[in-house]
Amino acid sequence: MKQVIEVNDLRKEFKSYSSRSGLKGAFRDLFTRNYKIIPAVKDISFQVSQGEMVGYIGENGAGKSTSIKMLTGILTPTSGTVRVNGMDPHREREKFVRSIGVVFGQRSQLWWDIAVQESFRLLKKVYNVPDETYRQHMNHVIESLDIAPLLDKPVRKLSLGQRMRCELAAALLHNPSLLFLDEPTIGLDVLVKLKIRNFLKEINEKYQTTVLLTTHDLSDIEALCDRVIMLDEGQIIYDGLLAHLRSTWGEGKQIEFQFSDMDISREKLDLLFVDIEAEWTKGNRANVWVANVVNQEEVISEVIGRVVAAHKISDIKIHEISTEEIIRNIYEEGKVHG
Repeated sequence: MKQVIEVNDLRKEFKSYSSRSGLKGAFRDLFTRNYKIIPAVKDISFQVSQGEMVGYIGENGAGKSTSIKMLTGILTPTSGTVRVNGMDPHREREKFVRSIGVVFGQRSQLWWDIAVQESFRLLKKVYNVPDETYRQHMNHVIESLDIAPLLDKPVRKLSLGQRMRCELAAALLHNPSLLFLDEPTIGLDVLVKLKIRNFLKEINEKYQTTVLLTTHDLSDIEALCDRVIMLDEGQIIYDGLLAHLRSTWGEGKQIEFQFSDMDISREKLDLLFVDIEAEWTKGNRANVWVANVVNQEEVISEVIGRVVAAHKISDIKIHEISTEEIIRNIYEEGKVHG
């Protein structure tokens, strides 16, 4: 399988300057400044094959944006090597950018005051896309993303959901083999998210488009990606199948109880389970508590039986532990799994 992204021992360091206190310190800063080296990305290595859809996740400050900027040629690595589509993203920038598409949820590549279709025509010229290729490909993109009614509108008059669909169309105008998506569904409603997800699946199947998706919305990852790369403090702590992550760390159930009693507390619930491991958390509704237990029928039955026998219950639900919960537990408990 062709490797679209090859990253080896990639590192990025930044200088952080600190000011001395007082007038004397400020004067000394004019001539010599104190600084320390802060590593944002610490010697990471990974490969992405053609046609893969990979979730690139981590907490704020984990190094996601810094590494994405190196992969797209915006930043130069301190050390290590990056090859994307067989090119060095920074040194071969002009040729390289013609082979990728980028959507940043916080930045626009469309011109604010002109109609969407005029932005598309300008980008067509920038990427030197032939007329017939542009017509066939963009007709499909426009129809799939349902943006035909938006083409005559200035970008500034579009809602966030409308603009993000147009941003995605613009990124795919030259039919790139690799697509970088940074928070593409941030702030969008459920229907728009669903439309974007379905479209991304379609282009992946039709063109074998490789997608690297950075997002805090793990439902996007679950809907689109089989593989996840997880970063923490500039290092990769997990690189593998999402299903394997769930099976390794998600072997549990969550039993949600809605109590009729008003005075339920964690202490009262813990007293029922001195001999069974059941971790209780407060639900986000009144009188709701959630028991986190191992996925064993006898344990689940025993927990439900004891609670029902001791307290009046108005509702019970049993859930699989969510991907979001699993990942939060990994970060909170400092579990590292390669």
